[in-house]
Amino acid sequence: MASFHMITTLLFLLTIMLGASNAQLSATFYAKTCPNVSTIVSNVLQQAQGNDIWIFPKIVRLHFHDCFVHGCDASLLLNGTDGEKTATPNLSTEGYEVIDDIKTALEKACPRVVSCADVLALAAQISVSLGGGPKWQVPLGRRDSLTAHREGTGSIPTGHESLANIATLFKSVGLDSTDLVALSGVHTFGRARCAAFMDRLNNFNNITGKTDPTLNATYANTLKQRCPKGGDTKSLVDLDEQSSLTFDNKYFSNLQNRRGLLQTDQELFSTNGAETVAIVNRFASSQSQFFSSFAKAMIKMGNLNPLTGTTGEIRLDCKKVN
Repeated sequence: MASFHMITTLLFLLTIMLGASNAQLSATFYAKTCPNVSTIVSNVLQQAQGNDIWIFPKIVRLHFHDCFVHGCDASLLLNGTDGEKTATPNLSTEGYEVIDDIKTALEKACPRVVSCADVLALAAQISVSLGGGPKWQVPLGRRDSLTAHREGTGSIPTGHESLANIATLFKSVGLDSTDLVALSGVHTFGRARCAAFMDRLNNFNNITGKTDPTLNATYANTLKQRCPKGGDTKSLVDLDEQSSLTFDNKYFSNLQNRRGLLQTDQELFSTNGAETVAIVNRFASSQSQFFSSFAKAMIKMGNLNPLTGTTGEIRLDCKKVN
């Protein structure tokens, strides 16, 4: 029987799915009102990358965490103790100051035109392409939420859930297994805290001393050295041990070799009979197929319940409502 948390989460996500069908977004939305929007976003991101080599995956993660809570409406960016930023799933999110820098630059160039929700969507796409990944035309025209949705942060998938649970969450908003595997592939770059996977090393399934059997033994020993029992749970480990600063398809070969860092990553390949196994194999053998599917999945995710028309507002400061 589904847990109360799971039922509540599905209700939030079903609301998102129903709203998505009403979206009217367009890649040319700012063609006349802010024609240089993409260039401005790209310039700020490239400057930020000079100060933080990990900024690209951080920005993509912000977009994902925003969209999975009542849709892509920049509600994540609002400050306040009752907001989404301080909810448990978002305590490790970073990159907010760069989004603020992008918004400041856009306000100088095109005042009161570009929403914070669109900044997130554009910044995510440009971060992926600057990191070596695919390019795609981002549908634009989102507006910003007037409130945060802290109660909805339970809809953000964690690194500890079963494949069945996460697949259900994704399907509830119209994202299929190919979308799930493709979007998981964002873990081809970036890092994760030890806290996100330490249970796989010493306490798998709440059994003291047990290591997740789907984890390559040599890799598990390396991780135990990086994240020792009783050590700093905030220490960071590369999600892709081969090329964590580059957006490529090596993440999928890692899964084939049982070297997926997060449990939810490895289960895509190690769950017997799962339809995701064949998709992992396909993406591992063809980076172009992964890139194409990732771009399509990002467009679908970016279309989750956006505010359009006269709903919401165009925030002047992404951290607060006007």
